[in-house]
Amino acid sequence: MAYWSAEAQELLGYTSAQIIGRPLADLRSPDGSTLRHRDGRPLDVQVRLFPLLGAGKQEAVLVAVAPDPMTPTPANDRLATWAFEQMSRVLAIYDCDGRALTANEATKRVVGLPERDIPGRRLTEFLPGPAFEEAERRILRVSRTGEPEYTELFVRLPQEEKAHAWAVDIFPLKDAGGRVRAVGLAADDHTEQYNTRERLALLSEARTRMGTSLDVAGSAKELADVLVPRFADFVAVDLLDVVLRGALPPPGPPIGPATLRRAAQGCSRRLPPSALLGADEAHTPPPSSPLARCLTDGRPELRDFTDPEIIRWLAEDPLHAAHADAFGARSLIAVPIRARGTVLGTVLLLRYATAPDPFGPDDLTITEDVVTRAAICLDNARRFTRERGIALALQRSLLPREPTVHPAAETAFRYVPAGGSAGAGGDWFDVIPLPGARIGLVVGDVVGHGINATATMGRLRTAVRTLADIDLPPDELLTHLDDIVTHATPPQVADDDAELPGDIGATCLYAVYDPVSRTCSLALAGHPAPILVHPDGTTRAVDLPIGPPLGLGSLPFEATELELPEGGLLALFTNGLVESRDHDIDEGIHTLRRILDRPTAPLDSLCDRALDALHPQPDGDDVALLLIRTRGLGQDSLASWDLPSDAAVVAQARRSARDRLSAWGLDDLAFVTELVVSELVTNAIRYATGPIQLRLIKDQTLTCEVSDGSSTSPHLRRARLSDEGGRGLLLVAQLTERWGTRYTHTGKTIWAEQPIR
Repeated sequence: MAYWSAEAQELLGYTSAQIIGRPLADLRSPDGSTLRHRDGRPLDVQVRLFPLLGAGKQEAVLVAVAPDPMTPTPANDRLATWAFEQMSRVLAIYDCDGRALTANEATKRVVGLPERDIPGRRLTEFLPGPAFEEAERRILRVSRTGEPEYTELFVRLPQEEKAHAWAVDIFPLKDAGGRVRAVGLAADDHTEQYNTRERLALLSEARTRMGTSLDVAGSAKELADVLVPRFADFVAVDLLDVVLRGALPPPGPPIGPATLRRAAQGCSRRLPPSALLGADEAHTPPPSSPLARCLTDGRPELRDFTDPEIIRWLAEDPLHAAHADAFGARSLIAVPIRARGTVLGTVLLLRYATAPDPFGPDDLTITEDVVTRAAICLDNARRFTRERGIALALQRSLLPREPTVHPAAETAFRYVPAGGSAGAGGDWFDVIPLPGARIGLVVGDVVGHGINATATMGRLRTAVRTLADIDLPPDELLTHLDDIVTHATPPQVADDDAELPGDIGATCLYAVYDPVSRTCSLALAGHPAPILVHPDGTTRAVDLPIGPPLGLGSLPFEATELELPEGGLLALFTNGLVESRDHDIDEGIHTLRRILDRPTAPLDSLCDRALDALHPQPDGDDVALLLIRTRGLGQDSLASWDLPSDAAVVAQARRSARDRLSAWGLDDLAFVTELVVSELVTNAIRYATGPIQLRLIKDQTLTCEVSDGSSTSPHLRRARLSDEGGRGLLLVAQLTERWGTRYTHTGKTIWAEQPIR
């Protein structure tokens, strides 16, 4: 070294005599990255070399040494102090015991204390409250663990007019050895981000909580519950009267003052009686009301209660004026509920004077989003209400309302619609009085629920009654019913609201019970077999050939005839009773047999026990149960005569019939009965083959039957004036209540009924 400045000598700790003549390498640190002090410690300096040229050649090297700018110096310390003091974030440093060491200007400003009052005090000593107690616990925990923590506080500080949201970082201050020397606290006011997040959370909650009910009032209550108290202090959901009945209001503004009904309301406080509007209570908002303007204009409103228009409205509306006065209402939002291009009602939101903030434009936007979602749910519930009303009305007109009173059987029934459906479905049952004191029994099941299934059920039920009226045996009736379903199902029109065709999924059981012979003829179309209970309590599932479901077409059905003991019990049901998610069909049938093993118990009691055990709650399928306790027809109500194919026997048949009617005390029916016997027996002798039998049956009506071996059915015809015959059946039809033909395996039976008065 030829020369070294005084500053360099001071920096390195050498005198000029000690450094002159020494090579530069002697002054470098062992790793050569910097220079070292005379005592051997490396220096935090930057070294730069500059060549000095003379006559075009390098004569010497200039060594420039400067302190590293990253090395703490008094100047850097001042910059760090200024940064700490002037930072816009709240910054404070606490010792390991949780006492304040220092705080920046932002901290002093928000806590409202001068600098001299902060050091040495705990956080809770100048900011009391549960939120700050939790922050203090975190400071102490960070001092112990050395791990940073994050928390969020929503508090009102002494120098603030309203509560703000704060994001708080609490972190350890460690020395070079990793030991915690102090704890730093940095806080940011993130109220804007907090409010945005709360609005998004409100929308998310609305999507989750709304739409779970298919009841209009229930959907309105879900909207009120979402908004109160999280977003508003009071919410009123008012709907037009027609909406609650399931109808859609006509498009356009209402004509004249509109009547609204309070579908739901929610309040963070107890409403006084003067400000209380009951559920489903009607009110008519005056034209100055924001609710009336929402109905008319279809636009939302954001108003302060100091607004002159609001003051005028309250002067004309004592109910809402009492509400505003009771709680010091501060601001309101009124939003129309719109769906399908029309207004269904309005939503009114209030914030009281105790609320942190009045409603603002952002709140109006979020309210519109929530109400738009609620409008879809309310419209779905309205449509469901309408569909449910139609389906129930249709079903009430189709299913029996009271047990059928019949001398051949005692009946009881239960019907439970599928849970969550429109309250009506495709299961049906019927008890059909037939001539000859017989009774037709039918149970069917159409796939699906709601209006479509109910309408399909109505078509099938009507078809069964029509086919039963012409006295078809069970297997033939199901064959004709299958043809009707197969060929009469219209093409399905594409409709988002349409269900799958119900006809294709229909099953049916049809039976005819004859109390005279005490036999029952049954046929199945994909339906569960009935259960027979004997008078001694033994039960069995009737073994029947199960035909295909209705609608497949061209497949045969087979009827089975069994003898039913008097006092026995026959249970007809749909699969919804014996099959559920809790048990399979075999287990359900076993349980039903165990319940029905008391044949003398009241039928209504057995129905209730079966539903309680197998179907305690509405499930995903309809349930129909029909119980029949059979009765026999006594010999004192029956008379029959076998007749030869001889015209001379007609007079004897008339006398026999007249004598039996006299014995029954039915002399007033003798004249018509003799005429009917004469005509039917004469026709059988003249046009049919033997054997011929005359039978009289007395129950609720008097039935006259003539059976023969021919399958040719007589028919009414209009006789000409010159004809000597052809008027007999016309007289029978005119003088009796009804008449008809029933075909049997051996021929046919022509019958005629007269009422017994």
